[in-house]
Amino acid sequence: MTALFALATSLLWGLADFGGGLLTRRVPALTVVVASQTIAVVVLGAVVLATGGWTEWGPQLWFAVGAGLVGPVAMLAFYKALALGPMGVVSPLGSLGVAVPVGVGLLLGERPGLAQFAGIAVAVAGILLAGGPELRGAPVQRQAVLLTLLAAFGFGGVMALIAEASSSLTGLFLALFVQRVTNVAAGGAALYVSVKRGGAALPAGSGMGVLWAMLPALAFVGLADVAANGTYSVAAQNGPVTVAAVLSSVYPVVTALAARAVLKERLRGIQAAGAGLALVGTVLLAS
Repeated sequence: MTALFALATSLLWGLADFGGGLLTRRVPALTVVVASQTIAVVVLGAVVLATGGWTEWGPQLWFAVGAGLVGPVAMLAFYKALALGPMGVVSPLGSLGVAVPVGVGLLLGERPGLAQFAGIAVAVAGILLAGGPELRGAPVQRQAVLLTLLAAFGFGGVMALIAEASSSLTGLFLALFVQRVTNVAAGGAALYVSVKRGGAALPAGSGMGVLWAMLPALAFVGLADVAANGTYSVAAQNGPVTVAAVLSSVYPVVTALAARAVLKERLRGIQAAGAGLALVGTVLLAS
């Protein structure tokens, strides 16, 4: 069950990242984040009401609040790092956040078998290579590296926090709802400050109509991201966190394959090798 739900997490995160990347070509990234997460809040609110999830209210939801605060900071740091580039360095470095939940699992006493330790090493190497790292040329600014590391460990922190935010299915719905409300509040505040400082919330010359036209895509990105958090939480609660975290971090492979299928982007040799290694690591971890 852990392997199944963790791989579902990678699929959902990979598709959400691909969809979000396409949307940010037309609308500022922060607007995409706030709009997609607002849709997720509405849907999750309805689910919580329908399932009676509000009865699971308790102190564990502070973990969800923490995840909701850390998530937007990590995402904004990541987008800023991508802008500074080169993306071939930033993208794979962003996957290093897997070290956070893996470290938490080891500190809690988890001891994977030899095959699984090998799987972790092989899968992480594959994840880094799947991003297509620049191996020569392309100087990297120190600020880009620092922002990428901040984003990576922020993403890892969200994984660790959301896994602790609930212990039942209805509680998970409530935790995800609280996380998303916090996301929207934090992201909305950042968007307000950005606009006050002269930033643009929408493309020049366009109105709210552009968001309405993108509503189905925004809904997909927001709900896929929510579902990924949910499947990761289930995976982490039903098996070793070390295994769940690594298998859930194979999403760069999914994003690269989606770009290949939809945008006809050619996979570089190093990306194809990384995808293969990630799959080998997946088999070892699933054992």
